[in-house]
Amino acid sequence: MSDSTPWPSRRTSAHVHTVFEVDFSGIAAFRTARPASGGAPGYLSYIAKAVAEALVAMPVVNASLDGDNVVHHEQVNLGIAVALDWGLIVPVIKQAERLSVDELDAAIIDLATRARSKQLSPDDVAGGTFTLTNPGSFGSVFGMPIINQPQSAILCVGAIEKRPVVVDDAVVARLRAFLTLGFDHRLIDGAVADRFLARVKDTLERFSEETGDRRQEAGGA
Repeated sequence: MSDSTPWPSRRTSAHVHTVFEVDFSGIAAFRTARPASGGAPGYLSYIAKAVAEALVAMPVVNASLDGDNVVHHEQVNLGIAVALDWGLIVPVIKQAERLSVDELDAAIIDLATRARSKQLSPDDVAGGTFTLTNPGSFGSVFGMPIINQPQSAILCVGAIEKRPVVVDDAVVARLRAFLTLGFDHRLIDGAVADRFLARVKDTLERFSEETGDRRQEAGGA
């Protein structure tokens, strides 16, 4: 994906968007509690984990269209949009559903570093089934992402920041962000998109060490 692709994508896909606000306060507390020596994964890595699990549970969002045919993908190959001076490039984490949060974090850092140093191979940018884009890292609060063809959906992450919310009739500061799912309405209807994003939201707001380490608990399968 580069800066030349959005307009063909607009002409090809029936773009629709849905937006959920997610509370990241629990993940923030979990990151703070991690040993300083080990470091803590970035928020995008937790989002990648939640998305990968949701794509396994709802494989239609991980599918694509080839003409009139629906192509189902057995693996979750997660594209990570990386901003470069000339535009965007989307390297791909293959079989993301098999990785822990820490492994996803290492993969994101590796791909972004190699993208910026022009060390990606053709295979690194091939085979994506779903894309994450993170304009929130530049301060954008909300975005309307364009689908990375031939995929059927993309998730945009807004800035994660403290906002006033009402909890038990009291106004408190909570760490929150808007997540926007752009999806192709030819394949994914609004109810499915909302259930998918609700699942991602629920996973992120209920995150615990147990859910984050699910891969290791399953014996590395």
